[in-house]
Amino acid sequence: MSLVPAGPIDHVGIAVRDLDRACATYEAVLGAELRGREVVEQQGVEIAFMSLPGDTRVELIAPTDDSGAVARFIDKRGEGLHHICVLVEDIEATLAELAEADIVLIDKRPRAGAEGSKIAFVHPAALGGVLLELKQKAD
Repeated sequence: MSLVPAGPIDHVGIAVRDLDRACATYEAVLGAELRGREVVEQQGVEIAFMSLPGDTRVELIAPTDDSGAVARFIDKRGEGLHHICVLVEDIEATLAELAEADIVLIDKRPRAGAEGSKIAFVHPAALGGVLLELKQKAD
């Protein structure tokens, strides 16, 4: 039995410096289609959701300033894979269960995410260096 009652992977997050250029590249190289863009001010990012053939979603994430977590990520590691995101039904209960199991969390409480969702991050130390985003879709 898993600690995270995860649904399917919602998306894979890719950190980029230039969102317009990244969108154009994903369209040209992978045949991706832009599904929407939005600024998530709380996180200091602008995102673009791209759909690949077969309905796989990629979230391209660009920092809106130099002080946010994604800007620091790009400065340290460069552009590339930032996180994987899984859907959960009850994010508060999932976070409580993970905390009870001593899983290292970045967020102890959910925060506002794109598309009106609630999100929280599990520290990369919990999954062999991979940042995990938990997402509860908007009601």
